[in-house]
Amino acid sequence: MSRYTDSSYRVSRRLGFSTLETGKELAKKPYAPGIHGSKKAKKLSNYGVQLQEKQKVRFMYGLNEKQFRRTFEDAGKMKGVHGENLFKLLESRLDNLVYRIGFATTRKGARQLVNHGHITVNGKKVNIPSYRCKPGDLISLKETDKELKIVKSSLEALNKRVDFITYDDAKMVATYVRYPERSELNGEINDSLIVEYYNR
Repeated sequence: MSRYTDSSYRVSRRLGFSTLETGKELAKKPYAPGIHGSKKAKKLSNYGVQLQEKQKVRFMYGLNEKQFRRTFEDAGKMKGVHGENLFKLLESRLDNLVYRIGFATTRKGARQLVNHGHITVNGKKVNIPSYRCKPGDLISLKETDKELKIVKSSLEALNKRVDFITYDDAKMVATYVRYPERSELNGEINDSLIVEYYNR
């Protein structure tokens, strides 16, 4: 299955969950899209609930099904809780960290910055959004791209940066300090349902 490229607002309304993590998508129309969207939703089966939970996370991080399944399998090979490990790997993606740093206002915008070769990891250009960073990695913009207007406006719009990233404003360099704790991430997601979905 290819990556979803349609409206983020539409998919958020269908899932009843803000995939942009801002809540803007559901502010005006907190119901499903389409002519029948405002009607009472049908009760989902156990499978439907598990599928919906998986789709929330997949769309939130912008992965296609194959990528998401591979990340889930990699998380299962790690020590610890499977669902928490999944989030650690998703948060360690370069496009996600670029978004968390504040270089872009959305993960989609962050992915574009990476794809276009604007981002460096430990001083080397990396243009693979799925590149998996490790704690201690330094993430920055190329020297020639530090004056990009879109990046500057994004940094100015950032209200708060996550605790597992530190940022040097003067050098415009961020450090991925550690893997995030599950409590620091989206609390609306029940990761155990995602594990149940793939282990059914």
